[in-house]
Amino acid sequence: MLSVALTGNIGAGKTTVAELFKSWGATVIDADQVVREVQAPGQPALTRIARRFGVGVIRADGTLDRAALRAKVVRDPAALADLNRIVHPEVHRRRRELLAEARARGDRIVVSDIPLLFESGDPAEFDAVVLVDAPEAVRRGRLRARGLPPEELEGLMAAQLPPATKRPRSDYVIDNDGDLATLERAAASVWPALVARA
Repeated sequence: MLSVALTGNIGAGKTTVAELFKSWGATVIDADQVVREVQAPGQPALTRIARRFGVGVIRADGTLDRAALRAKVVRDPAALADLNRIVHPEVHRRRRELLAEARARGDRIVVSDIPLLFESGDPAEFDAVVLVDAPEAVRRGRLRARGLPPEELEGLMAAQLPPATKRPRSDYVIDNDGDLATLERAAASVWPALVARA
């Protein structure tokens, strides 16, 4: 089984590439989905989040109010570091379980979609690292088009290392500065190399 990390800064198009890889036969482990799982009611991470950030980040139905939590950490590096210390170990644990399940099924290529791979993960855990990148102006434009408030946009971008530091540490780089068809062609040029390695 080939274990691939797929990463990219916010607005780069990583999620689209993950969907393309999935359509071509990869098993995709979505870090955002895993985060939602470990932050669900009854999970230890949610209890620790409420203890650290207050009951104001928990909705009446017991679920996490992600917007309220994001507002508390987006401009506070210490608070963000605390949140990461709570959530990341649980996410890594769950991802390892999903990888083990994929290996037991005999899946050939497993792509772990990890936005903060270089910031909070270990690229050496994977057989290959694929980075999706786009110029900062393009990423900003995409995020504004999503309706992201300027302060939140700046906070999210500041929480990630510059792509220039990630490119030399990645096995494959998919540039996404054009339209969807261009991105699909760029991803399709990487996919056969992953298949060959598997």
